[in-house]
Amino acid sequence: MFLSVFDLFKIGIGPSSSHTMGPMTAAGRFLDEILSGEWPRPAGARVAALKVSLHGSLAFTGVGHGSDRAVILGLAGEDPATIDPDQMEAIVEDVLRTHQVSPPGHPSYAFDPGIDLVLDKGQALPGHANGMAFAAHDPDGRVLLRRLYYSIGGGFVASEEELQRLKNAPPPDAAAGVPYPFANAQQMLDMAGRSGLSIAEMKRANEETRMSAGDLEKGLDAIWRTMRKCIDRGLAGEGVMPGGLKVKRRARQLHERLQDEWRQNRRNPLLANDWLSVYAMAVNEENASGGRIVTAPTNGAAGVIPAVIAYFLQFHDDATDRAVHDFLLTAAAVGGIIKANASISGAEVGCQGEVGSASAMAAAGLAAAMGGTPAQIENAAEIALEHHLGMTCDPVAGLVQVPCIERNALGAVKAVTAASLALKGDGTHFVPLDACIETMRQTGVDMNERYKETSLGGLAVNVVEC
Repeated sequence: MFLSVFDLFKIGIGPSSSHTMGPMTAAGRFLDEILSGEWPRPAGARVAALKVSLHGSLAFTGVGHGSDRAVILGLAGEDPATIDPDQMEAIVEDVLRTHQVSPPGHPSYAFDPGIDLVLDKGQALPGHANGMAFAAHDPDGRVLLRRLYYSIGGGFVASEEELQRLKNAPPPDAAAGVPYPFANAQQMLDMAGRSGLSIAEMKRANEETRMSAGDLEKGLDAIWRTMRKCIDRGLAGEGVMPGGLKVKRRARQLHERLQDEWRQNRRNPLLANDWLSVYAMAVNEENASGGRIVTAPTNGAAGVIPAVIAYFLQFHDDATDRAVHDFLLTAAAVGGIIKANASISGAEVGCQGEVGSASAMAAAGLAAAMGGTPAQIENAAEIALEHHLGMTCDPVAGLVQVPCIERNALGAVKAVTAASLALKGDGTHFVPLDACIETMRQTGVDMNERYKETSLGGLAVNVVEC
């Protein structure tokens, strides 16, 4: 299956791609199906009310991740890519007050979130840890339409039928319909060797089978522009983040101290690490506050890649817009391989699949932007991912704050270190990236469910929520 750079990097809102963007997108899909009328029902039947239940990880950490609000916003007709974050609270309050939703193009539907939106912690749906059930009822309460959706990581949503097709699909290198259909890292390296192209050039050729070169460049610019604006908003933000933990935003204060050191030309042996950390924390503080974000490849890991790009532009004199494009394309190529062969979902494999994948993608992107060979790029990705293996997803109070924000900072530092190590070698190394990805998948299968975004283990139960 071909995954575009714009599948891995989606513009949306915080705090979670799986738990916020996914449910909002699923709600929109359900509304579209209702409007299409392409489903069996009695003659004259009409939809009068909607009901939703969230299951598995969505139920356990849904409130902390804003899943309940996301469903309300989605049923109100809002989309993650276009919603105004400043208007979200007013939309939710209106639904809570009126007990109905009025999405554009639809009649009003009865929907009382206090009754009709259930976080079902007792029954997990069979397809995936992030399951949702949407139902449309007639005026007498009879079910006219019911659909199951699964939020499978990074904002991707699959219906029950689509998820089954994905599980039964042939290997992703079969008839991909692109000139360089690599399904794993070894195929990617082999194709680079035969073609003489870089990973970014192969990815660019694949993308241009779906869009023009101009549209691709504009899209990549939009991704980085949104990331950069997110950094800037995070560096300007102050106060306590929402959710009840009373965690203070720190990026602005840290940034001011770094600027003072920069102006005074004071020696700081940790300078690069400090800038990486403040950029990553700025993004994830903005994400935790529900701001505009780019999945990279998820919201919980959204700070790693922007931080590394910002670091590259700040500290490397030869940095160019073209290099940023190569960074994003290379990162997307690696992210697509990880998603196809393992997972980028914390609910499936823990945080190794989120921050670990982001760090691998960032390491690959930086190595590419700095002129690395395909072998060095693959090595960089492997080093970064290897040293996140086994990382659990255990957010305190189900919020994407502790340990998520600092974890992004360390993921960015690891990415730069991995790229530096790889670029100092010739690309020869002991553990192939494909073996590392498969190890992550197996580790995720073995990992106890308490450590997969349920907030039932780890820091989530050993830290007092106050």
